[in-house]
Amino acid sequence: MVDLDGAKAGAPSQSEVMAAICRAVAVPVEVSGGMRRIDHVEAALAYGATRVQLGSAAVKDPVLVRRATERFPGAIVVSIDAREGLVQTDGWLSSSTVRAVDLAREMAAAGVPRIMFTDIGRDGMLTEPNYAAYEELVAALGCPVVASGGVSKVSHLVRLAAIGCEGSIVGKALYEGSFTLGEALDAVVATA
Repeated sequence: MVDLDGAKAGAPSQSEVMAAICRAVAVPVEVSGGMRRIDHVEAALAYGATRVQLGSAAVKDPVLVRRATERFPGAIVVSIDAREGLVQTDGWLSSSTVRAVDLAREMAAAGVPRIMFTDIGRDGMLTEPNYAAYEELVAALGCPVVASGGVSKVSHLVRLAAIGCEGSIVGKALYEGSFTLGEALDAVVATA
């Protein structure tokens, strides 16, 4: 779940809603959006989140990411959002000169157990994932990579799995009925 208001504001703003969802479902929940301090991470884990994504903090405060990774082993995910290979922060409102693959390498070296990468130019576009970016990330890192952006067919998920991505974020394709969650899971399991 992403607190988009929090991502833009720089601090969580939908914690009550996210906590209610965490309590209401029986599946692990990963949260993000505005997580810029250690107490934000601690609060999210306390209200029931299984994992917490740190995005802008990875660029602006890598020490926080290291501290959070040490304090909450296995619970931290660095979310890297990029446009044309360069990291975007603050809910995609701010550009940086940091290359996504360089940030991913730095975060993996700091002990982050998982990286989620979103190609902003493909997110919600129902085109296809940026396979070249995922191939580069999987080859460069020693931790799992989760793909986000552009999935519109089950075959895209199969190809991402073949590249070595641990998982994929699928939103619009499910909302628009391009395929069902069951079809996606069946296809990926069949290729494993």
